[in-house]
Order: sequence, then structure tokens, then C-alpha cells
Amino acid sequence: MAENDLPKRPLSLKKIFNAPIELVWEAWTQPKHLAQWWGPKGMTVTVVEHNFKVGGKCKYVMPMPNGREFISEGQYSEIVKFQKIVTSANFRPMTEGVEIRALFEKNGSKTNFTFSVIHPTEEYKIQQEKMGFYNGWGSTFDRLEAFLTTPKQK
Repeated sequence: MAENDLPKRPLSLKKIFNAPIELVWEAWTQPKHLAQWWGPKGMTVTVVEHNFKVGGKCKYVMPMPNGREFISEGQYSEIVKFQKIVTSANFRPMTEGVEIRALFEKNGSKTNFTFSVIHPTEEYKIQQEKMGFYNGWGSTFDRLEAFLTTPKQK
């Protein structure tokens, strides 16, 4: 990946969660919470591995309607509490060799959130966008919003 073409390789979503940054961070960093919202609507998730530290690995498995498994895995490269999570990521069988950047910013009692997936090439980014990047991740973050605003989570 060449850094000089970096502006051409990410797909990003921005969202304001109606929840304090501490709660949003906990939802991202605790396996019991991740299993409640990770993945598109209707998917169930099993957290196989979640070693939340720089160099630690994560692996989540979701059964697909066709009986196969959708496997999400990566390795954390940067963690700044209440600010940033950066990890490599593979979402097999659909997406491989990308980097995820989740940025968190306190906004009073809300949280500004920016999610980016950096692709190895601009062409791959375009392909992923056509495959439904915004719908898939949008649905996932709608699930996170619902999880965060459910009274039992507060």
C-alpha cells in the first residue's frame, strides 16, 4: 500500500451516537457487547477471539443463510482509549487485506464516530463500494445505535 494514494483508498461512514463515549467505547471493546451488534441486521455473532491490545487478534464468526461461515478477523495495531482503534481486517469470503480505523470523539453526552476502511487499491475500494459497503456497515451501526440506546445497557 502506497501512502501517496491513501486519500483514494478509504470508504468512510460518520455517525453521531446518542450515548456517552465511555459506553460506545465499551460496546467496541468488550466481547459480550460486540456479540450483540457486530454484523448486519439478522446476523448472530460468536466471538472466537478478542485480545484487545496492540498486537492482539480478534476473530468473529457469523453463520450465513447458505450454511457457510462469514469470518471476520484481524490484528490490532493502534489503540488510544476513547479516541481510536486501528486493526487489520479480513471479512471472508468478501473482503481481505483492509485496515479499519474507528475514531471516537466526545460530543457532550453523545459520541461523534468516524469509521473508515482503507483498501489496498482504489480499484478494490470501488469494487467493495459496489458490493454494498454503505448498506452493510450502515446496518451494523444501526444495530450498535439500538444496542447503545436500550435502557438495560445504561
